[in-house]
Amino acid sequence: MALTFTDLAEVDLGRLASAVADWKSAADGLKKAADNARTGMRSKSDSARWAGVNATVTREFVTKTAKEVADLHAEAHSVHQVLDDGHRELESLQKQLRTAVDVEAAQLGVRVEDIGGGKARCFFPHVRGDTDERTQEQLDSRQALESKINRIVAHAEEIDASVSRALGKIHGSDRHNAGHTNYESLNDAEAERAVELARKGDRMSDAELRELNELLRFNAGEKDGEFSTEFYKGLGGPEKALEFYAAMSIDGTGADASKTRLDEVRDLQRVMGYNLANATDPDHRHHLPDSWGQDFRRLGTRRLGWEQGQWNKPYGYQVLGGLLRYGDYDPRFLNPIAEHITQLHKKDPHFFVSDKPAGSPDSYGFNPSGKLGSGNDPLNSVLEALGHSPEASEKFFTSAPTAYNEDGTVKPGGNPGFSSYLDLFTDKDFEWTVDTNATNILADEDKTKAALGFGPTALGHALESATTGRPYDGDPAADAIRHTEARAQLVGEIVDKFGEHPELIRHNENGELEDAESGPLYAMRGSLGDITAEYMGDFQQAMYREDPNSSLFPTFGAAAGLNPDHAARFLGEVGQDPDAYSAITSAQQAYTSEAVNHVINDPTDSTASLDGRVGAAVAPGSAIAGVMSDARAHAIYEYHSASDKEFNEAAADKQKWVNRILGMGIEKVGERVPIAGAPLEWASEDIQESIMKSIERDTATEADTQAGSSYSEGRMAAVDSAKAAVDKALVNNESVNPDTAEDLRRAAANSAGLSHTDGAQWKSESSAH
Repeated sequence: MALTFTDLAEVDLGRLASAVADWKSAADGLKKAADNARTGMRSKSDSARWAGVNATVTREFVTKTAKEVADLHAEAHSVHQVLDDGHRELESLQKQLRTAVDVEAAQLGVRVEDIGGGKARCFFPHVRGDTDERTQEQLDSRQALESKINRIVAHAEEIDASVSRALGKIHGSDRHNAGHTNYESLNDAEAERAVELARKGDRMSDAELRELNELLRFNAGEKDGEFSTEFYKGLGGPEKALEFYAAMSIDGTGADASKTRLDEVRDLQRVMGYNLANATDPDHRHHLPDSWGQDFRRLGTRRLGWEQGQWNKPYGYQVLGGLLRYGDYDPRFLNPIAEHITQLHKKDPHFFVSDKPAGSPDSYGFNPSGKLGSGNDPLNSVLEALGHSPEASEKFFTSAPTAYNEDGTVKPGGNPGFSSYLDLFTDKDFEWTVDTNATNILADEDKTKAALGFGPTALGHALESATTGRPYDGDPAADAIRHTEARAQLVGEIVDKFGEHPELIRHNENGELEDAESGPLYAMRGSLGDITAEYMGDFQQAMYREDPNSSLFPTFGAAAGLNPDHAARFLGEVGQDPDAYSAITSAQQAYTSEAVNHVINDPTDSTASLDGRVGAAVAPGSAIAGVMSDARAHAIYEYHSASDKEFNEAAADKQKWVNRILGMGIEKVGERVPIAGAPLEWASEDIQESIMKSIERDTATEADTQAGSSYSEGRMAAVDSAKAAVDKALVNNESVNPDTAEDLRRAAANSAGLSHTDGAQWKSESSAH
């Protein structure tokens, strides 16, 4: 019978705490008894001179009695350890559940109902006179809370089942014999069960695979790495671990696999990856030995088979790549593998994909998720791994490469043939592969184009992780992380690279412009847009060559020192992607609002006029808006690579950039009041609303484009945005009278209009280079 929401919410865990205390007393008492039996009765028995029947019967009885006392202590100790761990875990989960219900649900105005089967639902109760209409944000928040509550209950159910199973094994079925199985922690019992299930391989039922996934999921984040390490060791070593995952991924993605099986195998891919990352972190108290990394590299270019007489055998790296796509890996484990795979690809881009299976669904392979390829090319997989591993990706792109032999060993004094991985991947002759098993892939131009974008997209994810210090798809609500010198320098190199060679990321969908073919890396522009948003202070400094130590346009940590000309061309090409355009526009307007607020509300020793300073505050952001307007028009009417609808829809999920930019300003002033006394939530929502209006107005017709005025509506949007920034800064400032306020709006509008025109012209002029 499943543990229910009500069970966890209402159970009195005090009784379990009492049982833990009782078992501790019993274990302590039995330890003394066992010590006494060993050092007293058993010791005297062993040293005594027995004769006759006593030499056999009595001595044997004493020995057996001492052993039974020791076994009783071992059993009591194991019971105490398991119950203690179980109590602590359940107590924590119960506290989380009660907070979710009593605090979070109350704040959202929803109620929580137990619907049985270990599930609960959250709903908005009807209030008389209420229309019952909810915003999408409210509906999303309700769903997120419901999922959170159900995860807590599921975790509690897994703890409850694990404790029950462990207690049964500890006691065993023989009432006259103690100490059948010993555990030092609940982790031991859970890892034992996980290995027991995994050894069944693809003979596991769907229910058993689901149980394994639950065990792996709820233990993957343990700080000491105990469970993850025990699980991988229990699989039998690196090769056995790869063989297990290979068999399961093929079993779950085969033509005969059910949707349920595929979903469970996709889940297995994720949770095995998370646990591998946890188990290979050398800083954890429990971790796998370094030899595992060395063995994975050795196995990388070897064929693996897990069935007798198997014909199609994958390479080790193809299998490992599926696991590496999930988890935040330590650079000491991941980077040698990433370097080895990249160098193998450079030597022979088709080494791993030359014998891939053809004519199968795209989900077939060692990447059951189906995201960015079927998993045949481990380069895509390891770039995704870097995208989730910020410390590793930063070192990968900012440190000198190490040369590796084909067997994965370091080549002493070897030269890999390139100076940095950024240089290697952005070389116009670097060859990306088509990593898909789809039928007739080469005959389908659209499928081929999409597949050729998998690698560049993963490269963008890796660079995003390296420059921001967080996983590319991490928590959208997470705060920004201060920029290190290494990260900022890498951003400068990226901007220089694509600013000098924008053709690498150009996307010309219809091919009408013969001299502007699509570049090989255009699929990574979304990530380049996120990097730009993260470094908005650096880009605003670059627009009018602001002093790097500017207090009005500060960077967030170390400065990137961007080349202004390269920055303008970079923005013009990246901004043609709808997602990048929206991220840049959102960050730009939030940053500009902060700058205007600083000018109007913060104390200063400046003797310059306030309206002049406000005009200066909006100028760089408005220039960037001009670049974005022209880039958008180019994408729609010249390259036909996107539509107005796509640009408008892409803006919907960019709230995170407003929050992060405001958060950077908050850290600077050391308080939670970013805009003239307004709370963060209000300021963020207000700015986002202004951004949405701006993006929806930043449009043009084909006739406008042909007439050279494609950015006129965008210019007016920039003007309105500048006025709105002034209005937000004046919300609680009573020292500015209405006439002065109007002058400030006018100064901001005039500066915004002129700067927007500047930006649009920079983009148009740079396109001719």
